[in-house]
Amino acid sequence: MIECGPYTLHQLETGTFKLDGGAMFGIVPKPLWDERIPADDQNRIELAMRCLLIQGNDRCILVDTGIGDTFSEKEQSIFGIDHSVHTLADSLNAAGVVPSEVTDVVFTHLHFDHSGGAVVRHNDEVVPRFPEATHHVQARHWEAARAPNPKEKNSFRTAILDPLADQVAWTFHEGAGTLMPGIDLRCVDGHTTAQQLVKVSGPEATYVFVADLLPTHHHAGAAWTMAYDIAPLQTIDEKARFLRDAEAHGWTLLFEHDPIVVQGHAHASDRGWRIVPAGSS
Repeated sequence: MIECGPYTLHQLETGTFKLDGGAMFGIVPKPLWDERIPADDQNRIELAMRCLLIQGNDRCILVDTGIGDTFSEKEQSIFGIDHSVHTLADSLNAAGVVPSEVTDVVFTHLHFDHSGGAVVRHNDEVVPRFPEATHHVQARHWEAARAPNPKEKNSFRTAILDPLADQVAWTFHEGAGTLMPGIDLRCVDGHTTAQQLVKVSGPEATYVFVADLLPTHHHAGAAWTMAYDIAPLQTIDEKARFLRDAEAHGWTLLFEHDPIVVQGHAHASDRGWRIVPAGSS
């Protein structure tokens, strides 16, 4: 639990899943990334699915929703989805929140591992999990998700997005700006069109939920970009600008997918950018 101005922040664990290590680290040779996050016999690495719960100012805001529980057994096997220890429902319950109390769901983007938990299976039908909440996404990203390019087509799931499209309230944001007092959005386009990062500022500190700009702390290095990125050279530029700002202002970075590092700080070195885990020196 983090206190930040009028808000209380919880980093919610919602389970783990697995993706191909080569895809996660792009051109970085396997011996380099495998010693940091070892691959299984299918070349997959285990990744967290962490969400951010923000409570305060009469709002209960959930940033991203994990992968959810509507995937088939075959898909669960392909992606190594593991909810044996953590689920979104259990983590919300542990924070004292029931779905009807969530006022806002903010998607950094709508890839299935970030949006799948926003729906739930009920009587053989997939329905919104947070029907009373306003759902937030960038307008440009919504358009891209509903008419995806060939590279991202399998990352946007109609089985997730169709139930949300007409059954919940939406706010479509137009670029960077303020979501709520003390909560701001920053847009980046290298991973996917108009991904939005969420920054929470208070007198004590500033926290940024970095989503897939930095899926793990290992991705701080310039060349450590994902093959999933639609514009990897743009990702490199966006990471550099973001990390300069993060170091200059002392932001604490909150990681969504890092299996070990939950929070960290950006530091420039003679070998490039690195992330120092919170509590380390």
